[in-house]
Amino acid sequence: MIHHPLELCLVFSSLLFCIGLAGALSRSNSILVLLGIELMLNAANLNFVAFWRYGPSPAPATGIVFVAFSVAVAAAEAAVGLALVISIYRRQRSIRLQEAVRLKG
Repeated sequence: MIHHPLELCLVFSSLLFCIGLAGALSRSNSILVLLGIELMLNAANLNFVAFWRYGPSPAPATGIVFVAFSVAVAAAEAAVGLALVISIYRRQRSIRLQEAVRLKG
């Protein structure tokens, strides 16, 4: 039985991470793979905030700083990932990962 809010946050975060991992590994559409990766990053952000908030001695805004850096990395990842998807689509007219075997050209 879950009694503490930290446990609830960690269970929710692990479920979110598992959904993102399953989505990233099972999809053939590159956009859906990027969405799965974003879900996994959001699960990590939830862990940062949960451990900061429900930790033994939460320092002021430490968890929020970690989340801000993580969001910046996620934004850069999304920008680079979408740029690659657009580049592959322009070249091959498909965003399926199985068809993106030749990236050199």
